[in-house]
Amino acid sequence: MEEHICGNTPIHKDLIEKISSVMPDESALYEAAELLKVFGDPTRIRIIFVLCQSEMCVCDIAKVLGMTQSAISHQLRVLKQARLVSSRREGKTIFYSLCDDHVQTIFYHAMEHVME
Repeated sequence: MEEHICGNTPIHKDLIEKISSVMPDESALYEAAELLKVFGDPTRIRIIFVLCQSEMCVCDIAKVLGMTQSAISHQLRVLKQARLVSSRREGKTIFYSLCDDHVQTIFYHAMEHVME
């Protein structure tokens, strides 16, 4: 690596150019930050854990987590808006599940990291 004196001149110009060429645009980084904010709520993390285990309805999620159906419904709306959770209707009951394996992967990686 080419070394330069610090100031207005980059210290490692080749490294800066390499990273700059693969840097995602601001809108993609913003969306990633917003997604990670959704994971920043303990109740939503608990719901994601439950949905990693099985598809469930609001009343069952509320029972498992010891919370009101209203509180669970509110958090499920946030998770749906973030495209982390999807729903399907069976008669009068709506069942919730994770949208895809990426959600479970993000959750499990986070848990693995904190349990090291």
